[in-house]
Amino acid sequence: MLYKFLAPLALFFASAIMGCSSDDDGQIDGGNNANRNSTIVTPEAGRLEFPATRNNGKSIVVVHYAEGYGVNFAVEWDCDKRAQRWTCYQMYNANSVTNWDRDSWRGAYWQGRTWTGDPFQEDPDLPRQCRTTIADYRGSGFNRGHICPSADRLCSMDANGQTFYLSNMQPQHGAFNSGLWLEMENQLRRWNRSSFRDTLYVCKGGTIEDYGATQGVKGYTSTGLVVPRYFFMAVLCKRGGSYKALGFWAEHLNADHSADKLSAYVVSIDELESKTGIDFFCNLPDDTENYVEGMQAANIARAWGLN
Repeated sequence: MLYKFLAPLALFFASAIMGCSSDDDGQIDGGNNANRNSTIVTPEAGRLEFPATRNNGKSIVVVHYAEGYGVNFAVEWDCDKRAQRWTCYQMYNANSVTNWDRDSWRGAYWQGRTWTGDPFQEDPDLPRQCRTTIADYRGSGFNRGHICPSADRLCSMDANGQTFYLSNMQPQHGAFNSGLWLEMENQLRRWNRSSFRDTLYVCKGGTIEDYGATQGVKGYTSTGLVVPRYFFMAVLCKRGGSYKALGFWAEHLNADHSADKLSAYVVSIDELESKTGIDFFCNLPDDTENYVEGMQAANIARAWGLN
C-alpha cells in the first residue's frame, strides 16, 4: 500500500515549489462526464492530456513543472515493473518557442552539476527503489527512447533537461527510435502550428503488459527492463471550440520504416484503448469524447491531412 501515498506526495511537491504557471489546464466545465479522473488526490489529472489514472497501489503519477511554463509533462510509473505506462504533455504556442539548444548541454550547469553532454539521469521525484538507472541501459543493446521528446521542450533549459529523466524513457531499438518513431514525432511537430491548433494534447508510451488480444511485452533487457512490443501515440487537437483525435499504433521492430506512409499506422482512439487498456482523453465531456474517439481510421487520416 506504500505507493498509493507516494503519488499525491510527488504531485504536491512538484506543484508547491513551482508556484503559478502559464500553461493551459484544458479542463472543460459543463457536460456529462461519467469517466473523468478524480482531482481530489491528483489535481493535475483533470487536464485533457491525462488518460484515466490507475489506483492499484503499484503506480505513481509524477508531474514535472518547468519554471515559467507550468506543467512540463507527467508520467505514470509502474513501480513493480520499473517502467512507465505513459507520458502526457501539451504542445501550444507558449511552450513551443526555442530558448535552448540541446547542443548547449556540454559544459552547462543544471541541478547541481556540470554536464559533459545530454543530462540523462534518474528521476529525482521517484522513490529510489522504483527508479531505472543509467546502468540499467548500459550494454543492453537498446536506446534510451524519449517519450516526451527533447525537441518538443526547447522553451527553457529546465524544460529540456527534465525530458532526460529516465522515467521519460523506454528501451527502443535504434532503428525504430531514429526511424518510424522519429517520423511520427516530426509529424506532431508539423501539426504544432497556430494555423492547425490552439493546443495539442498528447499521450504516448509503449506497452508494458498484455491486455486483451495484445501481447504487449516483447522481452526484457539483461537488467530486467520491459521491452515494449508496441508503441503508441494518442493526440487530441483543440482549435476554437472543435476537437479531433488520432491514434498511432506501431510494432516495435529493429528496422527502419521511416519511409512508410503514416496513414498505415493510424487507428481510432477507441481501437487504441482496446489495444492498450488505457482510457485516453477521459476528461472530455462524454458526447465530445465519444465523437472524437469513434471516428474510423480512414476518416481520421483525411481529417489530419495524412495520405
